[in-house]
Amino acid sequence: MAIRIALLGAGGKMGTRISEKLRDAEGFELLPVESGAAGLDQLRRRGLTPAAAEEAVRTADAVVLAIPDVAIAKEAARVVTWMRSGAMLVCLDPAAPHGEAFPRRDDIACLVTHPCHPPVINDETDPEAKADCFGGKAKQHVVCALMRGSEADYDKGEKLVRAMFAPVMRVHRITVEQMAILEPALSETVVLTFMFAMREAMEEAVRAGVPAEAARDFLLGHLHVDIGILFGFIDARVSEGAKLAARRGMERLLRPDWKDVFRPDSVLEQVRAITRAAG
Repeated sequence: MAIRIALLGAGGKMGTRISEKLRDAEGFELLPVESGAAGLDQLRRRGLTPAAAEEAVRTADAVVLAIPDVAIAKEAARVVTWMRSGAMLVCLDPAAPHGEAFPRRDDIACLVTHPCHPPVINDETDPEAKADCFGGKAKQHVVCALMRGSEADYDKGEKLVRAMFAPVMRVHRITVEQMAILEPALSETVVLTFMFAMREAMEEAVRAGVPAEAARDFLLGHLHVDIGILFGFIDARVSEGAKLAARRGMERLLRPDWKDVFRPDSVLEQVRAITRAAG
């Protein structure tokens, strides 16, 4: 018997990618749910028939919340009252489960998951897969946390996650708290901030007279080499001169206490800023 999946936000950015996977996945029955006019139009353009929210949730084996972070806690509180006993609630981001008073029912399971996205260093050979940054065509890893439920619930949830984010390589089982360390603390507060700084630095080089194409090619090429060295993909070392430049850069560009963003209270502050749209 097919597992019935109510996908809320099926016409959104994440929901579209997931619904395209589940509509043809063996062993699953997709119930796409949308409320906005744009989302409903998106579903119909893709040949999907929208399902009524309450009816879909009441009959589903799993309910997936593919909706914005700021709406997750409120929507989950509504949805949980409709869910049948033994069903599973799936949240695609740790912010609301970690940072808000998330609804609880002891007779339903709750799984939190998020894709890692395709790694920069990969073995893809198909041009379309090589150009895929989000995942779906390219292989990717995924993180999963069982917030509530049994080991059998986790096994069912991982099966669904592998279908939603296929093709999947590793599924890393972690806690919700650890997932919040990964996002937003690691991937957004730190890494995305550094990436914005790199982009601005490239633009400064262009303003200083370097041709834009040369600056971009030079930055991305050196970024590739640095990833290869620092993350152990190639057998090479950073030169002593480069290390000296990096040490001076750390002193000039970073506050001494920058790693405080990983303190539990700071992580909680970051996720609450996301769910309350304060950042």
